[in-house]
Amino acid sequence: MDWLNALFSIPSALQAVVVISLICAGGLALGKIKIAGISLGVAFVFFFGIAVGNFGLQVDQRMLTYCETFGLVIFVYTLGLHVGPNFFGSFRHEGTALNLWSLAVILLGTVMAVVLAYAMNIPMADMVGILCGATTNTPALGAAQQALQHVGQSGAGAALATAVTYPLGVVGVIFAMIFIRKFFARASDMEVKSSADDDHTYIGQFVVVNPAVNGKNIAEIAQGTHRKFIISRIWRGDEVIVPKGNTQLFKDDNLLVATKKEEVSAMEILFGQKVKRDWNKDQIDWNHIDSKVESRVIVLSKGVLNGKRLGQLHLRDAYSVNVSRVLRGDIKLLATEDLILRYGDRLTLVGQPDAIDHAEKFLGNSVKTLNEPNVGSIFLGMLLGLALGTIPVSLPGMDAPIRLGIAGGPIIMGIIVGAFGPRLHFISYTTRSASLMLRKLGLSLYLACLGLDAGKDFLSTIIRPEGLLWIGLGFALTVIPVVVIGAVALRMRKFDFGTLCGILCGSMANPMALGYANDTIKGETSNISYATVYPLGMFIRVIIAQVLVMFLAS
Repeated sequence: MDWLNALFSIPSALQAVVVISLICAGGLALGKIKIAGISLGVAFVFFFGIAVGNFGLQVDQRMLTYCETFGLVIFVYTLGLHVGPNFFGSFRHEGTALNLWSLAVILLGTVMAVVLAYAMNIPMADMVGILCGATTNTPALGAAQQALQHVGQSGAGAALATAVTYPLGVVGVIFAMIFIRKFFARASDMEVKSSADDDHTYIGQFVVVNPAVNGKNIAEIAQGTHRKFIISRIWRGDEVIVPKGNTQLFKDDNLLVATKKEEVSAMEILFGQKVKRDWNKDQIDWNHIDSKVESRVIVLSKGVLNGKRLGQLHLRDAYSVNVSRVLRGDIKLLATEDLILRYGDRLTLVGQPDAIDHAEKFLGNSVKTLNEPNVGSIFLGMLLGLALGTIPVSLPGMDAPIRLGIAGGPIIMGIIVGAFGPRLHFISYTTRSASLMLRKLGLSLYLACLGLDAGKDFLSTIIRPEGLLWIGLGFALTVIPVVVIGAVALRMRKFDFGTLCGILCGSMANPMALGYANDTIKGETSNISYATVYPLGMFIRVIIAQVLVMFLAS
């Protein structure tokens, strides 16, 4: 059995892989167990890591640091990449409100920390460490230690306070979310309210009765209005027409029109009459509507077309087909001429079967190609994100510059690549399953290393005279702001519970709590709101840590 003991006890790269794999496998398995209907999911990896570390099983510190960093970078970058395409749209719609609620959590926690420091006669340097641990924000701790050195104090006390409060800071947000869900969330709050926003299209049938458009071609009508619409088919008596820009419309023509939901009433005014038939049901078989025209979904899999506008492809003129809608992930987009296409988009083409066959060859439609993740672009994006995170940012009144760090840089770069990559012809497409696997793999590695590192000193730190006090204060600074602001936000705003969880996790810079939210809540709203508030929240916390030290530490 010596070989088995050596496998776990002799420090090496192999031993590190074995121990971390053991923690991930055991934690994920135990995370599926439900107690009172609640399971911690991937978050249990952290607890299992603490248990393993407390029993003395350790790995080389450099290997542990590498694996923890690598896991965190994979998670935050792929998360940014995943939410990037919708990030700026969501930010324009309600991003300001999301960040204001996040800042409310941060402000309440900061005020509590200052009040508790004076009320309980705790040095501000130690209280800043407690606050950093309670909010699981190691970049803020680094900034605070630099500020402490500048004022001639040691940062050892702050680091120890962070180490003591960090474990409960990690799980405190989860406990707070469970508490809010049980006592404040209503059944309607659990519905994913933003799911309707994933469909930005509406299919309607209209009859031409407006004399103002009678005899005009489609291009003239489109130029005369700022409304966006695509006419995919025209029924004229027994004739079925796949229209082009120069196709004329006549009285009593039946039009199948794709537009935006908010434009339906305008379409009725424009053409004259709306037919009362629901064309937006999922089970419609478009190819049985008529035998002369086919509707087919084609996947854009040619890299040279990535980032091009739909109008630049001239599909209507070159191939006599119309594109009515574009499916991007779970989001349905109106196929306007100025729509920027992305690698992996699914285009709904309407036309003669032979015409669609020719257009298919032009667009690629290679599902096999899409199933091969572009790993090289992921590593390049991570590299750029890490470089971004090391850039020093000097602020007025701050002697030491601040940095986004290994978490802030990659998530911002992931958002940028996900949102603007196609315009730069940067192929960042990954399948949903590959994206989910990378995020869960990265988070599991990060939590396993974090728990293992915290477990080795967990008991020794809490038995210090001030250890239990620090832990109690840290837990209060974690839970109270989250519960108070979360409960108020749930009652005052029209946020679904998933969106609220993303706000709370992002304001506390807590990816593990986000993993728990993803395991227990349907939809992607928590991911989107997390990525929306995380960059600003982390930036503000770094500044707050330095301000507290430089102006209040004695």
